[in-house]
Amino acid sequence: MSNSEDEDLPHLSSHALAALQEFYAEQKQYTDLSGDDKYNIGIIEENWQLSQFWYTPETALRLAEEAVAAAGEGGRIACVSAPSVYQKLRELHREDFSVCIFEYDHRFAIYGEEFIFYDYNNPVDLPEKIAAHSFDIVIADPPYLSEECLRKTSETIKYLTRGKILLCTGAVVEEEAAKLLGVKMCKFIPKHTRTLGNEFRCYVNYDSGLDREL
Repeated sequence: MSNSEDEDLPHLSSHALAALQEFYAEQKQYTDLSGDDKYNIGIIEENWQLSQFWYTPETALRLAEEAVAAAGEGGRIACVSAPSVYQKLRELHREDFSVCIFEYDHRFAIYGEEFIFYDYNNPVDLPEKIAAHSFDIVIADPPYLSEECLRKTSETIKYLTRGKILLCTGAVVEEEAAKLLGVKMCKFIPKHTRTLGNEFRCYVNYDSGLDREL
């Protein structure tokens, strides 16, 4: 190659090159995940721009066990914007239920056919394979603490569920959640790996184990 041809090639700045290398490293990280590793909470890092805050492993386990009990044997569970509960469900290695993860973040596509792309702005824009009222319980954690987000996520919940709802969101929307979904606040207080600025609670519309002390 002549010097003149070499000079015509585009050159990346050190900043752009570092960003590109970081991108490829991240892509390789998710491609290389296998076995149980890909279900570890935190293996996919929180993206604060998407308002992602993961539950502690203890909280995720309690919610996962509640979902399994509520769904019943052979039940179907929908995790709407609640990936850490999905991950904990899959860590249980149980074959007596099925589960789908409804997520906007395409990083969770590593979970294959159980991943369903979901944008709360289009509440029922879902694949044909997702039939109405086809899940025994829906556990949902709306990404944003706003009336609009709760209202639109509620449309999704009501479309998916056969009846049971487990909603995780801020204490400040208790009244609105009751109005939209007929849910009541539980005694159980969920915890996150990071401290949130708003009090966070669980709500259900059925007789739940989250109202009983461990």
